[in-house]
Amino acid sequence: MDYQNIFIGLMLIAAGAFTSGSFAIPFGKIKEWKWETYWLIYSFGAYTLFPLVACMLFAPRFMEIYSGVPTDVIIKVFVSGIIYGVGNLSFGLSLRYLGLSLGYALSLGLMLAIGTLVPPMIDGRLVEMLRSSGGNLLIAGVLVACLGIALSGWAGFMKDKIISAVEKQKSISEFNLIKGILAAILVGITGSAMSLGFEQGIPIAEYAEEAGIDPLFVTMPVMILLLSGTLVTTIIWCIWLGIRNRSLGDYSGLRPSKDLIMNYMFALLAGLLWFSQFILFGMGKSKMGKFTFTSWGILMALTIVFATLWGLYRKEWKGAPSRIYLVMIISLLIIIGSSFMIGISGSI
Repeated sequence: MDYQNIFIGLMLIAAGAFTSGSFAIPFGKIKEWKWETYWLIYSFGAYTLFPLVACMLFAPRFMEIYSGVPTDVIIKVFVSGIIYGVGNLSFGLSLRYLGLSLGYALSLGLMLAIGTLVPPMIDGRLVEMLRSSGGNLLIAGVLVACLGIALSGWAGFMKDKIISAVEKQKSISEFNLIKGILAAILVGITGSAMSLGFEQGIPIAEYAEEAGIDPLFVTMPVMILLLSGTLVTTIIWCIWLGIRNRSLGDYSGLRPSKDLIMNYMFALLAGLLWFSQFILFGMGKSKMGKFTFTSWGILMALTIVFATLWGLYRKEWKGAPSRIYLVMIISLLIIIGSSFMIGISGSI
């Protein structure tokens, strides 16, 4: 067992979790744009611009790679991206209505459990792993993560009951618990398609390595194909919202022009931060041994940790009593522990 590679993989995935947990911070600097406006610009950067640049740098022959892979693999990955687009749009709404800490905890909780377990259930690797001690540790890790996430969600629920509506809206201008929870549930159901897409794209990554792509970057062709599907869903939804809310003029109508340019810059910065997680995730996943699917659980768990810390920094929990802070701290420690349990399970 190569503990050094596992440790390096965990650190790379943790770095990706930090960028993932931080991507929404630039949204707070955007002025006067509707949600659908900045979400579409962010999505263009996250799903097309930066993935394309990364592919041209690290896997410049990615179009040739697609031609050497069965068509059904291409279709499965692209469709997974379309489904993930529904989850990612819902995720954006959960952050809009719940804030960073509670939105991440509830949304990514289901994604962690479903995204870790469903891909290996489909291809049979989970059955193989359950015959070993690693399988028991994997299940235990997912259950421990769910416990930590439940505690985090409970802390957020208690905060909602205690803090006044006026105080909540100082840090979360559109706070709405019911809408946020419904969005988070949809995230959990559809968002794990990202993990499934990565697993279904393994033949693409293997062919990329055979074609001479550095093993650290073989997931790049998978990523741009997957995210292309995600962009399709996002464009349809955001344009429809723009027509309904009469916000299509946001893209060019803000004055002064300096504010318009800065809005574009902040939205694209969010896209860069979000996409960076997958460069780091792909590099870390390549170090995780045979059972690479454990990487997704680690990414989700640690992303929740970093997003919660950002939520504390932004004073989303201001006014909450110390006992709620204590519950939140305990939940973070549990989630951190679960991510390492899930990671180690793939190597024993």
